[in-house]
Amino acid sequence: MAAPPIKPKTTEVQAVPIHKIRITLTSRNVEAVEKVCSELKNRALAKELKVAGPIRMPTKVLRLTTRKSPCGEGTNTWDRFQMRIHKRIIDLYSPADEVRQITNISIEPGVDVEVTIASKASK
Repeated sequence: MAAPPIKPKTTEVQAVPIHKIRITLTSRNVEAVEKVCSELKNRALAKELKVAGPIRMPTKVLRLTTRKSPCGEGTNTWDRFQMRIHKRIIDLYSPADEVRQITNISIEPGVDVEVTIASKASK
């Protein structure tokens, strides 16, 4: 009876899974959002990652109209207030640990950042 053949040990290199990572930035200040977007994109391009964006979403305008008169008498004069919310989306195709290094920046005050990691991206 012959012994089973000995399999040589092979060192397989584990491929790091590439994820689609979506970074959503929202703020009331458009300059702050654009500054953070450009900084994120420059850092991603420096690491030679595939970047899509920034995609500019439509600006939400929240309006509030109130009467100036506290008692309701007198002429009908109104105050009109509005708040604009600007939104940008950046898509990165990279391993999850690379995104931690890219997003480790000083973010402007008033800018909200939301990072979502999708399943593996198809090549």
